[in-house]
Amino acid sequence: MYVVCNQHLDNAIEEFVEVYEQPPDLYELEAVSFTDWAAPKTCHFCEHVPKYLVV
Repeated sequence: MYVVCNQHLDNAIEEFVEVYEQPPDLYELEAVSFTDWAAPKTCHFCEHVPKYLVV
């Protein structure tokens, strides 16, 4: 699972496919919410605000 900014979306997708050998599901963080999970405040790859959840 990756929480990433626009700039690093491609990186997250590539790593996900490499590890799991299948395409990920993509969600905009603004459009989803979970009861037992809060999105990190920064991108997995940098310090920017994340926009996407890659799972």
